[in-house]
Amino acid sequence: MNRFSFLFKILKNKYAVSLIVFIVWILFFDRNDLFTQWDRKQELQKLETSTSFYEKEIANTKKDLMDLNNKPAILEKFAREKFYLKRANEDLFLINDSADQKN
Repeated sequence: MNRFSFLFKILKNKYAVSLIVFIVWILFFDRNDLFTQWDRKQELQKLETSTSFYEKEIANTKKDLMDLNNKPAILEKFAREKFYLKRANEDLFLINDSADQKN
């Protein structure tokens, strides 16, 4: 009976009821409710992870570009591997790997 009288006193106070309704509204029904904030935080962590990955990839690509611009041997190797270029006195044989065909 004591608990019910305490609860009744709280519910009788209009400021306490307003505060409870406000808190419930903010936590569950608002556009920026608790669950939405949780999802946004998870998405932000994923985006930060992908940002660091892409920054590393950009640094590697810039390094490769500098090597291609400054070192003719690497440029020749790149052209031979990627574009199947050859010298005039060479023959080029392409071998298909069965693992590459499956992918």
